[in-house]
Amino acid sequence: MARTCIVTGRRTRVGNSVARRGLAKAKGGVGLRCTGRTKRKFKANIQKIRVVLPDGTVTRVKLSTKAIKSGKVGIQKGDRVQIVPLVKAAHGRVKKAG
Repeated sequence: MARTCIVTGRRTRVGNSVARRGLAKAKGGVGLRCTGRTKRKFKANIQKIRVVLPDGTVTRVKLSTKAIKSGKVGIQKGDRVQIVPLVKAAHGRVKKAG
């Protein structure tokens, strides 16, 4: 499943782009008329980030920005989903101090 958040389940959805013409009744016109409907896509803001799991392993996950802001990640453990705090992993090689 591409472009899907593993926590919130957000993904690409479809809708319509509605073209209208005329002047609104509130502004003194006879009302807006719909002159066409075109299919369009609403894409979720999905980011690929590296997450440090509680056991110390690093994995890449696709998360929506809403899930990143909440600070919690759901990781699949067997048949259930475990909620863990979001800890971003450093990119590249991490030098040990000392």
